[in-house]
Parts: sequence; C-alpha cells; structure tokens
Amino acid sequence: MRITLHEVSKGRAGQALPPMSLEFHSGAVRFALAETEQRPTVLGLIASGRMKPDTGRVTIDDTANPKELRRRIALVDAPDVSDPHPDITLAGVVGEELMFAGVGATPLHARRWLTQLGYDELASTPIGNVDPAARVRILCELAVLREGVDGVVLVAPDRHGGSPDGWWRIAGEFADRGYAMLVIIGGSAAVALERMQEFEAINASGPVQPLALDAPEDADPADPSVAEPVEEPWVAVPDDGVAEPVDAAEVVETDTDTTENGAAR
Repeated sequence: MRITLHEVSKGRAGQALPPMSLEFHSGAVRFALAETEQRPTVLGLIASGRMKPDTGRVTIDDTANPKELRRRIALVDAPDVSDPHPDITLAGVVGEELMFAGVGATPLHARRWLTQLGYDELASTPIGNVDPAARVRILCELAVLREGVDGVVLVAPDRHGGSPDGWWRIAGEFADRGYAMLVIIGGSAAVALERMQEFEAINASGPVQPLALDAPEDADPADPSVAEPVEEPWVAVPDDGVAEPVDAAEVVETDTDTTENGAAR
C-alpha cells in the first residue's frame, strides 16, 4: 500500500496547510514536518482521508479513494480530533477501543490486555500522565486491532515531551510488522531525529512522482493553448463528532464513526 499526497493545501493561501507533497508506504516509517498548533492535525486528517484538501490530490495505490483510505489508515492521537481526554484512565481508553475492535471490552479485559502489553501498572493512571513512548505504543497497538487497518498516521508525538528516539523506535517496529507509518512532527523533533543517524529517519516529503493528467483525445499535446483537464474534486470526510481544527478547513459528515484512534467504527 502506498499513500501519496500531491501538492495538497488547505485554507486561503494555504494558511491552514501550505502546499505539500509526501509519500509513505507499507513496511516503512516516514516523518512529515508540520509546524504551528493546527497544521499537524490538518495534515493528519488529509493524509488519512478524513478531510478534503483545497488543492492537490491524495491517492492510495495511485487511486483517489477516500473511503478506502479512511478504512485502512488509522489517525492516532491527533489533537482535538482523535486524542483521548487526558483525564480518562488508561483502562478506560483501552476498554473503549477494545469494544470497537469487536473483542471483550470489560474492565477486566482492558486490564488483561494491558498486562499482555506490559503496562498493567498503568491501568488506573490518567492517560495524560502516561510516559510519551508508552502512550504511543498503547495507542498504536489499539489502532491496529481494527480489522482492515494497514497503516497509521501518528500526529505530533513530540508534543508530549520525552526523547524522539522512544516513539520513533516504536513507529519503526510497527513498520517492521508491515504497517505504513507516517509520523507528523515539529521542527525540533525533526532536527533531533536527523542527528540520530542510527535511525536513518527519512522525510516523507522526498521525491514524489508528478501527477499525470490525461489530455483530451482530440487535443494536440504540443499545443500550449490546450488547457489541462480539471477533474472533479473528491470529498474526503472525517468521522462523526470531529471538530473543525481550523475555520478554513471544512469537515463534513461521513457515514462512519471513529474513536480516539481514528479508525472507522
């Protein structure tokens, strides 16, 4: 599976998100740089098929299919969209996610799940007080419990503090398991990762194949007066109950729900 963003932007003059191209695929972890309070969430919504860009195009395996993108890509820990309330206990967060994954979701099931993962001592801890690396591990493990999830967009793990090597190693482990991993981070975390040469961190905004649009059959391709065709914009919609991250970013209703981890219910 390969997800490609071709010159996507959001908001007037790109205020919500300036033009950006990036790519991430199965079995690899990539990072994307997004600064300001709202841009990481906007980029995460677009990259996971939950928001339409104002310009550009998002494809999954070279096809624009936002419904498929939403089904296969989980949006994890996006501020104000898919992040758990900081006061909810870790067992409470786990229980809800287990329910929507279709497995046992009682408090006992939640504690057993945390014990299997090695975090049983954190069951009664508010998730806002959980170590950043443990938070990423738990939320990503919960996200991939959903049937059909093949990739994760992890938003701004650096905002919780801690060293980047913790959550970056975890993202790499999920990539080793075959998942497509995109980690959206700020400039300081990106610099730190690039200095940690042992991680070989790769920017998702590397070379991207140009978007090819077919010319009309009766048009002369050499004629500069012939305008390229404009395809109808597709509408990628977010989950029920998702608040707009910015005034300029239109989020419309969809036929699917998500919980904190952003996978369709």
